[in-house]
Amino acid sequence: MNTGVGHLFVYGTLMSVAIGAMGKAQRDRLQCEAISLGAATMRGAQLYNLGRYPGLVESGDPGHIVHGELIALANPHITLRWLDDYEGLVPGDHDQNEYARLERQVLLANGSAVPAWVYVFLRDVERYRPIAGGRWKLALKRARKI
Repeated sequence: MNTGVGHLFVYGTLMSVAIGAMGKAQRDRLQCEAISLGAATMRGAQLYNLGRYPGLVESGDPGHIVHGELIALANPHITLRWLDDYEGLVPGDHDQNEYARLERQVLLANGSAVPAWVYVFLRDVERYRPIAGGRWKLALKRARKI
């Protein structure tokens, strides 16, 4: 997998404002290996509540927007390797993977478009509920308290 892109769009347990034990070790490690560039959005995608974490699914509708955070990776090759493991990606076994890491355009708050890696949920979402407004509320509880 090409790792030339040095940015990552996160929208769930890896966001710097996320709370709880799920993803805490990975969130802490990511904060040591990367720099948050702040709030960002991805158009043409929807978030679904998968239980303890969200899943981003591409919809193709530019009116669907997912809110998250853009991260600049200091060493993409190393960081993406352990993130792929965290997300359960098995190289060459796309039928078994729950997510795919894909390069997509995201928008920073200032309107700048940036290519970034994003983990896209591959499974059928029929049994899951979409997250209204494209924001994972569990990740934002701490942000509201600040």
